[in-house]
Amino acid sequence: MVRVLVVLMFSFSALTLKAQPCDPGDPDNPVPCPIDGGVSLLIAAGIGLGAKKAYDQKKKTEIRKY
Repeated sequence: MVRVLVVLMFSFSALTLKAQPCDPGDPDNPVPCPIDGGVSLLIAAGIGLGAKKAYDQKKKTEIRKY
């Protein structure tokens, strides 16, 4: 359970990361660019892979019971 919470914490913290300012048009109010070079796709792929592995492990233990 702790592992799941740690993974979720890092996943959601990656969504709020910001890079350098995009356009220095207004130096008093710089707007940071979000870092999203496919990070959201990698997170989704990791969640999918983890779900598949958990499903396969559950299926494997159910077969061993009988």
